[in-house]
Amino acid sequence: MNPLNSPLLRGIALILTAIALFDVMAAIIKYMGASYSPQQLSMFRCFFGVFPAIALLFVSRDWHRSGRPIKMRQWPLGLLRGLFVAIAQFCYYTSLANLEFALAATLTFAGPLFVTGLSVPVLKAKVGLWRWIAVLIGFTGLVMIMQPGTDIFTFYVLLPLCAAFGYASSSVSVKLIDDGVPTPTINLYATAGALAGAVFFVLVTDAYRAVGSAEDWMWLFAMGLAGGLAVFSLVSAYRQTAPSNLAPFEYFGIPLSFAIGWLVFGETPFDRLVPGVFLIVAGGIIIFWRERYHADRI
Repeated sequence: MNPLNSPLLRGIALILTAIALFDVMAAIIKYMGASYSPQQLSMFRCFFGVFPAIALLFVSRDWHRSGRPIKMRQWPLGLLRGLFVAIAQFCYYTSLANLEFALAATLTFAGPLFVTGLSVPVLKAKVGLWRWIAVLIGFTGLVMIMQPGTDIFTFYVLLPLCAAFGYASSSVSVKLIDDGVPTPTINLYATAGALAGAVFFVLVTDAYRAVGSAEDWMWLFAMGLAGGLAVFSLVSAYRQTAPSNLAPFEYFGIPLSFAIGWLVFGETPFDRLVPGVFLIVAGGIIIFWRERYHADRI
């Protein structure tokens, strides 16, 4: 077999594509945040993201082999995962409008720390000493970046952490869904739940504003398409090889977000991110290493 066509390399290419698309989506959100509320942007992100979710369903071999199921026994949990995503989107999009791009993006990489912590009460998982040390290291990095007790510590700096917690809740709860349910079906329910949650937030906060121009519609469509394709690429990547082989590559998003913040928005929060960002990455990599270590021993 051609080594350049191996499942691992395909998975790496797809995960890097997903991370790049997520950062493109976030950059559009930050740009459009001057004109539209985070709730409304989340609603459009989810609406336009439905189309890639449906596409993922129809190209999935597992879905066709399973008889093309649409119904899911645990449908309330499937939709609840989407609500977690809607809450995470609201928090993240609000932070993008009020923080430096790289700062908001970097703080969301607390996700693996929250996944580790949530796996204990939700999945009854046993977390060893190494992973708890990793959580402590990553948490130390977060504190160094947020700098509580100083003038630069604001409410908005907590929002990316809330977003990371919401995304982590969605990731952990997917483990509670029956193994036989195809991944695209699960993804479709989550997308529908996120859209319903985003619409609800818009309605209760009266945050809708009429889209002002064809150019704005183009940006909103591009935002939703980038986000939907990012999810498509992410799911496809993790179908190529074990998650532990790919998860460290997600940190490619940190230097990419810094580059986008610098080149597009003229932001250089280097002094604030270093050295805390290295501790966050170190904590995440230790967690992935231990997961792979235990998987290899099974």
